[in-house]
Amino acid sequence: IYLHFMKPVNLTDEQLVEIIREKNKELYSEIIKRFEKKLSHYLRKFIYSSDELEDVLQVVFIKAYKNLYGFNVNKKFSSWIYRIAHNEAINHLKKYSKERISLDDVEYKIIDEKIDLNDKVDKTLLKVEMEKHLSNIKFKYREPLILFYFEEMSYEEISDILRMPTNTVGTLISRGKKLLKNNLEKTYDK
Repeated sequence: IYLHFMKPVNLTDEQLVEIIREKNKELYSEIIKRFEKKLSHYLRKFIYSSDELEDVLQVVFIKAYKNLYGFNVNKKFSSWIYRIAHNEAINHLKKYSKERISLDDVEYKIIDEKIDLNDKVDKTLLKVEMEKHLSNIKFKYREPLILFYFEEMSYEEISDILRMPTNTVGTLISRGKKLLKNNLEKTYDK
């Protein structure tokens, strides 16, 4: 098979999973290398403590490895592993009942361009306000907003991760965006 001659970096995630399952379990380190930063960035939106985040991330990679044979290689691996990360974040939040969000290195694409907040506040204050308002939005709206705007995932990928219809994802994003926009407008119209 041609895959024997390809370097792991040249393989798709799905091809890599097939090789890990069939021939070379040590190549799982390539999966970790590919997804560690992405998943860490994603989980940081839900888990404030770095130690707790590392623990959850480790659980995600362990569960993904243990369930690798259950992954359908005809589907997108990134959606599958993000779903595991999503489930572990939910479990963690339920266990510690703290819903904290850190918005470091976040682009503020959620805000409708028609709102000219730059005239009213500097970016540091905006970051604090975004954190405050985003954390006040119900989790069911916050989660798709984070996946769409911060993780730049498609509606289909979010649908896969959250296990809901694509049009429901669109509705939640639209409503969450309106809630966030309304909260921000109320704050800055005072």
